[in-house]
Amino acid sequence: MKQFKTLLIAAILIIGATQITKAQTKVAHVDVSEIMGKMPAILDAQKQLQTLSTTYDADYKKMVDEYQTKLKKYGEESAKAGDAVNEERSKEVQDMQKRITDFRDNAQKELQNKESEIMKPIMEKVKASIQKVGKAKGFQYVLDSSTLLLADGTNITADVKKDLGF
Repeated sequence: MKQFKTLLIAAILIIGATQITKAQTKVAHVDVSEIMGKMPAILDAQKQLQTLSTTYDADYKKMVDEYQTKLKKYGEESAKAGDAVNEERSKEVQDMQKRITDFRDNAQKELQNKESEIMKPIMEKVKASIQKVGKAKGFQYVLDSSTLLLADGTNITADVKKDLGF
Protein backbone atom coordinates (compact mmCIF):
# COMPACT_ATOMS: atom_id res chain seq x y z
CA MET A 1 0.00 0.00 0.00
CA LYS A 2 2.85 2.33 0.83
CA GLN A 3 4.50 1.59 -2.51
CA PHE A 4 1.22 2.28 -4.28
CA LYS A 5 1.01 5.74 -2.66
CA THR A 6 4.60 6.47 -3.64
CA LEU A 7 3.94 5.41 -7.25
CA LEU A 8 0.75 7.46 -7.34
CA ILE A 9 2.54 10.58 -6.06
CA ALA A 10 5.38 10.05 -8.56
CA ALA A 11 2.87 9.68 -11.42
CA ILE A 12 1.07 12.85 -10.39
CA LEU A 13 4.38 14.76 -10.27
CA ILE A 14 5.41 13.49 -13.70
CA ILE A 15 2.03 14.37 -15.22
CA GLY A 16 2.15 17.80 -13.59
CA ALA A 17 5.66 18.48 -14.91
CA THR A 18 4.57 17.42 -18.40
CA GLN A 19 1.59 19.78 -18.27
CA ILE A 20 3.80 22.68 -17.13
CA THR A 21 6.17 22.02 -20.04
CA LYS A 22 3.28 21.97 -22.49
CA ALA A 23 1.85 25.19 -21.02
CA GLN A 24 4.96 27.19 -21.91
CA THR A 25 4.36 29.28 -24.97
CA LYS A 26 6.77 30.35 -27.63
CA VAL A 27 6.97 34.11 -28.05
CA ALA A 28 8.95 36.18 -30.55
CA HIS A 29 9.12 39.86 -31.35
CA VAL A 30 9.37 41.90 -34.52
CA ASP A 31 10.06 45.61 -35.06
CA VAL A 32 7.17 46.63 -37.31
CA SER A 33 8.24 50.27 -37.44
CA GLU A 34 11.69 49.27 -38.75
CA ILE A 35 10.10 47.09 -41.43
CA MET A 36 7.63 49.80 -42.42
CA GLY A 37 10.33 52.45 -42.51
CA LYS A 38 12.49 50.54 -44.96
CA MET A 39 9.87 48.84 -47.08
CA PRO A 40 10.04 49.98 -50.74
CA ALA A 41 6.23 50.08 -51.06
CA ILE A 42 6.04 52.46 -48.09
CA LEU A 43 8.63 54.76 -49.64
CA ASP A 44 6.60 54.84 -52.88
CA ALA A 45 3.41 55.54 -50.93
CA GLN A 46 5.10 58.39 -49.07
CA LYS A 47 6.18 59.92 -52.38
CA GLN A 48 2.63 59.71 -53.74
CA LEU A 49 1.21 61.31 -50.61
CA GLN A 50 3.88 64.03 -50.64
CA THR A 51 3.09 64.85 -54.28
CA LEU A 52 -0.62 65.07 -53.52
CA SER A 53 0.05 67.18 -50.43
CA THR A 54 2.27 69.55 -52.42
CA THR A 55 -0.48 69.98 -55.01
CA TYR A 56 -3.05 70.77 -52.33
CA ASP A 57 -0.64 73.17 -50.61
CA ALA A 58 -0.02 75.06 -53.85
CA ASP A 59 -3.74 75.35 -54.57
CA TYR A 60 -4.41 76.48 -50.99
CA LYS A 61 -1.63 79.09 -51.14
CA LYS A 62 -3.01 80.40 -54.44
CA MET A 63 -6.48 80.76 -52.93
CA VAL A 64 -5.12 82.53 -49.83
CA ASP A 65 -3.00 84.90 -51.93
CA GLU A 66 -6.02 85.77 -54.06
CA TYR A 67 -8.07 86.34 -50.92
CA GLN A 68 -5.43 88.60 -49.36
CA THR A 69 -5.05 90.60 -52.58
CA LYS A 70 -8.79 91.22 -52.82
CA LEU A 71 -9.00 92.04 -49.12
CA LYS A 72 -6.24 94.62 -49.46
CA LYS A 73 -7.75 96.08 -52.64
CA TYR A 74 -11.23 96.28 -51.15
CA GLY A 75 -9.84 97.82 -47.97
CA GLU A 76 -8.13 100.58 -49.95
CA GLU A 77 -11.24 101.25 -52.07
CA SER A 78 -13.81 100.98 -49.29
CA ALA A 79 -13.81 104.71 -48.53
CA LYS A 80 -14.51 105.58 -52.18
CA ALA A 81 -17.01 102.78 -52.87
CA GLY A 82 -20.61 103.07 -51.83
CA ASP A 83 -22.33 101.11 -49.09
CA ALA A 84 -23.94 98.71 -51.56
CA VAL A 85 -20.59 97.92 -53.20
CA ASN A 86 -18.88 97.48 -49.81
CA GLU A 87 -21.66 95.16 -48.65
CA GLU A 88 -21.35 93.08 -51.83
CA ARG A 89 -17.55 92.92 -51.43
CA SER A 90 -17.96 91.90 -47.81
CA LYS A 91 -20.16 88.98 -48.88
CA GLU A 92 -17.63 88.04 -51.56
CA VAL A 93 -14.80 88.04 -49.01
CA GLN A 94 -16.83 85.90 -46.60
CA ASP A 95 -17.62 83.50 -49.44
CA MET A 96 -13.91 83.27 -50.29
CA GLN A 97 -13.09 82.56 -46.62
CA LYS A 98 -15.63 79.74 -46.60
CA ARG A 99 -14.28 78.26 -49.85
CA ILE A 100 -10.73 78.38 -48.48
CA THR A 101 -11.78 76.69 -45.24
CA ASP A 102 -13.81 74.06 -47.09
CA PHE A 103 -10.90 73.41 -49.47
CA ARG A 104 -8.48 72.96 -46.57
CA ASP A 105 -10.85 70.58 -44.76
CA ASN A 106 -11.57 68.55 -47.89
CA ALA A 107 -7.88 68.36 -48.77
CA GLN A 108 -7.07 67.01 -45.30
CA LYS A 109 -9.84 64.40 -45.55
CA GLU A 110 -8.74 63.36 -49.02
CA LEU A 111 -5.13 63.02 -47.88
CA GLN A 112 -6.21 60.87 -44.93
CA ASN A 113 -8.41 58.72 -47.16
CA LYS A 114 -5.62 58.32 -49.72
CA GLU A 115 -3.17 57.37 -46.98
CA SER A 116 -5.59 54.74 -45.64
CA GLU A 117 -6.22 53.45 -49.15
CA ILE A 118 -2.50 53.12 -49.88
CA MET A 119 -1.40 51.84 -46.47
CA LYS A 120 -4.08 49.21 -45.85
CA PRO A 121 -2.81 46.64 -48.39
CA ILE A 122 0.78 47.23 -47.31
CA MET A 123 -0.09 46.69 -43.65
CA GLU A 124 -2.02 43.54 -44.55
CA LYS A 125 1.00 42.25 -46.47
CA VAL A 126 3.31 42.90 -43.51
CA LYS A 127 0.87 41.27 -41.09
CA ALA A 128 0.54 38.19 -43.34
CA SER A 129 4.32 37.93 -43.59
CA ILE A 130 4.72 38.16 -39.80
CA GLN A 131 2.10 35.45 -39.34
CA LYS A 132 3.73 33.25 -41.98
CA VAL A 133 7.23 33.58 -40.50
CA GLY A 134 5.95 33.19 -36.94
CA LYS A 135 4.04 30.01 -37.73
CA ALA A 136 6.93 28.59 -39.77
CA LYS A 137 9.24 29.07 -36.80
CA GLY A 138 6.71 27.59 -34.36
CA PHE A 139 5.81 30.73 -32.42
CA GLN A 140 2.41 31.08 -30.82
CA TYR A 141 2.74 34.83 -30.27
CA VAL A 142 4.64 37.53 -32.12
CA LEU A 143 4.73 40.94 -30.46
CA ASP A 144 5.66 44.32 -31.88
CA SER A 145 8.93 45.21 -30.17
CA SER A 146 8.51 48.93 -30.82
CA THR A 147 5.81 48.98 -28.13
CA LEU A 148 7.52 46.66 -25.62
CA LEU A 149 9.47 47.81 -22.63
CA LEU A 150 11.66 44.73 -22.81
CA ALA A 151 12.19 42.71 -25.97
CA ASP A 152 14.67 40.09 -24.87
CA GLY A 153 14.11 36.99 -26.93
CA THR A 154 13.83 35.82 -30.49
CA ASN A 155 13.70 38.68 -32.97
CA ILE A 156 12.18 37.71 -36.34
CA THR A 157 12.47 41.15 -37.98
CA ALA A 158 15.21 40.03 -40.38
CA ASP A 159 13.21 36.94 -41.35
CA VAL A 160 10.12 39.03 -42.08
CA LYS A 161 12.17 41.45 -44.19
CA LYS A 162 13.58 38.51 -46.12
CA ASP A 163 10.08 37.10 -46.63
CA LEU A 164 8.92 40.48 -47.93
CA GLY A 165 11.85 40.57 -50.35
CA PHE A 166 14.10 43.31 -48.99
